[in-house]
Amino acid sequence: MRKEFTYLGRLFAVICVAVCVSGWAEGCRTRGSGTPGEQNAEPVGLSGVLRLSGSTSMEKLSNAWAECFMERYPHVRVSAEFVGSSAGIESVLSGGADIGNSSRSLKESERAEGAVENPVAIDGIVVCVDPSNIIDGLTYGQLIDIYMGNTVNWAELGGTDLPVVVMGREAGSGTRGVFEDLLGITDQCDYANELDSAGAVMARVSSTPGAIGYVSLDIVDLSVKVLSLEGVEPSEESIRNGSYLLSSPLVMVTRGKIEEQDELVQAWFDYVYGEEGQAIAGQLGYIRIR
Repeated sequence: MRKEFTYLGRLFAVICVAVCVSGWAEGCRTRGSGTPGEQNAEPVGLSGVLRLSGSTSMEKLSNAWAECFMERYPHVRVSAEFVGSSAGIESVLSGGADIGNSSRSLKESERAEGAVENPVAIDGIVVCVDPSNIIDGLTYGQLIDIYMGNTVNWAELGGTDLPVVVMGREAGSGTRGVFEDLLGITDQCDYANELDSAGAVMARVSSTPGAIGYVSLDIVDLSVKVLSLEGVEPSEESIRNGSYLLSSPLVMVTRGKIEEQDELVQAWFDYVYGEEGQAIAGQLGYIRIR
């Protein structure tokens, strides 16, 4: 019952956010009267196009921020494409985007090219199965065995006699990189399907008997069954206290430090790090960092 209420609560919060985002946007012009330097000093005549590119896991968050930001600055247009973390970082480094959305930390090779990561929130990674699966939870060892192809039938774990169908994200996905790295199985997974978005993973898991996959905590809904890991359910509290280990940083990558960027990019980060920007992140199901 507690798990059901968790899902319903999160689903209700997402619906409320969708209804209220226009209200937030309207409030963007009047809020921000707190800490000096946060959002009070709006650049005069701010205009132009801000280009975002990257993680599909950050689509909902980026779009919510973009809508409010454009309401605050009506002469600014925020353009966003969601093509995966690695592609977004590459776009920033090549000059194709101002900011790269990434659900993983930067690689040393990317840092060497001048990429700088700016954490904006934290996202949990949820392991889910199709709703008919009778398994409620796994140990990390069992999860590793499943993804490495050592466990191939749910009956081996006390479940129904049904083949395990392993779903995951495509190569270059930030969520996939974090998931495999945290479990110590980078480039060792035996995937049946590699899908290009978190939504696609959840849709395929929900409709495939025996399927298992991983998605962002903020998008999970009642179409799938979420598994506990080592007896711990994924939540903001369990991620913050470290009892649930699967989480990923959400970062916005720039080429060079924020203070080296143009006025428009700096204004964006002032908003994202401000109270309103972080409140939106929290209400959308992400873990705020400020």
